[in-house]
Amino acid sequence: MSKVFVLDTNKQPLNPIYPGRARMLLSQGKAAVFRRYPFTVILKDEVANPQIASLRVKIDPGAKTTGLALINDSTGEVVWVTELQHRGFQIRDALTSRRQLRRSRRNRKTRYRKPRFLNRTRLKGWLPPSLNSRVSNILTWVKRVSSLCQITAISQELVRFDTQQMEDSEISGVGYQQGTLAGYEIREFLLEKWKRTCAYCGVKDTPLEIEHINPRSKGGSNRVSNLCLPCNPCNQKKGNQDIKDFLKGKPDKLLRILSQAKRPLADTAAVNATRSNLYENLKKTGLPVEVATGGRTKYNRTIRGLEKTHYWDAACVGASTPEQLITAAIKPLLIAAKGHGTHQQCRTDKFGFPVCYCSRTKFHKGFQTGDIVTAVVTSGKKIGTYLGRVATRATGSFKISTPDGLVQGISHKYCKHIHKKDGYSYAF
Repeated sequence: MSKVFVLDTNKQPLNPIYPGRARMLLSQGKAAVFRRYPFTVILKDEVANPQIASLRVKIDPGAKTTGLALINDSTGEVVWVTELQHRGFQIRDALTSRRQLRRSRRNRKTRYRKPRFLNRTRLKGWLPPSLNSRVSNILTWVKRVSSLCQITAISQELVRFDTQQMEDSEISGVGYQQGTLAGYEIREFLLEKWKRTCAYCGVKDTPLEIEHINPRSKGGSNRVSNLCLPCNPCNQKKGNQDIKDFLKGKPDKLLRILSQAKRPLADTAAVNATRSNLYENLKKTGLPVEVATGGRTKYNRTIRGLEKTHYWDAACVGASTPEQLITAAIKPLLIAAKGHGTHQQCRTDKFGFPVCYCSRTKFHKGFQTGDIVTAVVTSGKKIGTYLGRVATRATGSFKISTPDGLVQGISHKYCKHIHKKDGYSYAF
């Protein structure tokens, strides 16, 4: 299982330990719970001259989910893994909604400030809020993990695909693209572009083959815009036919495939821009930062026989990946970014008019919205135990978001703190 982080009496990190060892220290009164997520204990007695192992944090950035892993390079042990879910798309939608409401107010001449132009400058390295949130989330967790264990190196997947190698598959002079790794960049790009489904019949979970949309025998090129992924039966059925002849009776499918072939991966471009910004920020930590491509990540994961997940991709980032990874009984911590609330002074309807005003007081009965609590209700219609994020009210009647849904009308008297609000939710 993922190990438990340990701090000494001065809150300095020690070697992570197994959960069984942590339970024994807690039961004997030698340690106390310091933090629930990620689970961390703090020792009550001082440790003399501790031998602390060096760990490497590995990062696989993604548009929606980022994988992080802690690896011991000397032993190959996977110490801790997590999947971090971003809220970039929620931020984008919120900004779009605000922009639409703002413009509608201006257009109908409601009393509102006039638009401003040419009086705002963007700093070097500026990113849109939806992209900047992804970078901030990752940097936050790299900093948190660094405070809980000894991190001496960082590995990051810097680019998803090697576009130069996709333009010319026979390129030479770059060592990692030769031998057994050659071709992984193109295959991974096509899998991402065609959603891991057959381009012609749409079948999933089957071996796919690289095929030329316009056959080579009829002048087709090796450019990635002329490649797609069919299953073996569809590939054999098409042969060297022109795609217009092959899909002569299916104009809708023909139009979809041709448009998809020319469509760039906009999300990938945005994520690549985010990775570059993340790389510059990681270098500011002063730790050595190793970078690699997505093709190498997939190669490392495939030869080690690991399944396709974000946290295993993170564990396999870079050439520093040990030949043998110890992955027995690893259980990832699932983290979701939730933000720190809103600056809105009131809630609005779909037309932008206020419907109710928000309380400016953050704490109610000792709790604030976003705290993770457990509520043991012993009387009334809602008898039971509830665990989740709480939404507070001034009346003391709270709402708790549990894995089974939203539970309303829970009195603050039944609630007990598990984890103070930090902008994230947690699950296993």
